[in-house]
Amino acid sequence: MKFAEILSGSRVAACVAVTSKKRALEETAKLLALGAPGVGHVEILGSLAGREKLGSTGLGHGVAIPHGRIPGITVSVGAFVRLKHPVDYETHDGQPVDLMFGLLVPQNATGEHLQHLAAIAEKFSDDGFCAQVRQAADAAALYALLTG
Repeated sequence: MKFAEILSGSRVAACVAVTSKKRALEETAKLLALGAPGVGHVEILGSLAGREKLGSTGLGHGVAIPHGRIPGITVSVGAFVRLKHPVDYETHDGQPVDLMFGLLVPQNATGEHLQHLAAIAEKFSDDGFCAQVRQAADAAALYALLTG
């Protein structure tokens, strides 16, 4: 999977200032809503928060992949948020999160869901890539890096 298949420049944000995991999820939900016509960010936030209740989607090393299934969408939608300051995310390694790749998939797209999560996790397990993402100047540079 290529990130360009699920991500658009309008759904990438840099230096987002929030003070909690909840606020970070809200910002991610708002961006995801831009790619999910007819689905509101409150519904998306509910899906993301519901998944978090099952266990943190934090990968470790400051990265999280909040994700959820949404009825009414037909394609997977991604959004990326780089936080200005890391927030506590209840991760396995205890490190706060500053990089968040949000993912929505259609309600019944189990295989696709797992493929997307695996591709995102693989990309963000590369410390060198994460360092580049953290140093990117702005949202446009982030989008170019993520989709390049």
